[in-house]
Amino acid sequence: MFEMTQVHHRMNEHSSSITNSTTPPALEVSGVSKTFSQRSQQMRVLHNVSLTVEPQEFVSIVGPSGCGKSTLFHIIGGLEQPDTGTISMNGNVVTGQRGKISYMPQQPALFPWRTIEDNVLLAGEITGEARDQAREKARHWLGKVGLGGFERAYPHMLSGGMQQRAAFLRALLAPQELMLLDEPFSALDALTRSEMQRWLLELWEENRRSVLFITHNIEEALLLSSRIYVFSGRPGSILHTINIPFPRPRREEITDSPEFLKLKRQLSDWMREEQSKKPLA
Repeated sequence: MFEMTQVHHRMNEHSSSITNSTTPPALEVSGVSKTFSQRSQQMRVLHNVSLTVEPQEFVSIVGPSGCGKSTLFHIIGGLEQPDTGTISMNGNVVTGQRGKISYMPQQPALFPWRTIEDNVLLAGEITGEARDQAREKARHWLGKVGLGGFERAYPHMLSGGMQQRAAFLRALLAPQELMLLDEPFSALDALTRSEMQRWLLELWEENRRSVLFITHNIEEALLLSSRIYVFSGRPGSILHTINIPFPRPRREEITDSPEFLKLKRQLSDWMREEQSKKPLA
């Protein structure tokens, strides 16, 4: 029977390997706090958040609604300044700097007047990549993600799952090594979401980009992640850090294992406990 002590034991092993590595983290968030002013009130959103994403690691954040997860993404992306703390990437402090990350929001955010191929090409256009080279790369990847034959289609002609694949591919082809994924499957129906989880897992196994992923879906986080940070209610802080002990490559069948179900119950209990608490002003 799987025990939580095994998780912590593997966590310690994982931490030691990270400490001994000479390669700096792809992302290091150190002591980040943020408060917003609303009329005459102060709303604390984040409190002393520190986390890391190692190169080629898939890390997830789970937590109750309104705990500051998306605000943290805005700070990492340079759209917001933290009150305290720093953001570093590959050993360099980049706090407040934009253009350092590849980002995929909750909605596909595809331009309706551009074809699927031209939407995917957008990242290369922004960075000045040669158009012929970018188009060849885009067509190659559109075929690999199941969108071959839809290059000249417009977003409204595609299903929600297909639009999400195009949006993810646009983020994947951006030159930034670190990808931030903000609940990209939350608007999909259960069946499409399950299909997208399998698809993302297979694609990530092939490419191993550094990923920080926000989700409310605990099973999704356990299936995809190497490590999960569990956030408290507002102001968001890190309550628990769980390194996932399941080997890769992973298959969906692992979700039925006793070990997986036990971790899922533990995370669910933590989430319910935090969700029941009243947010602090």
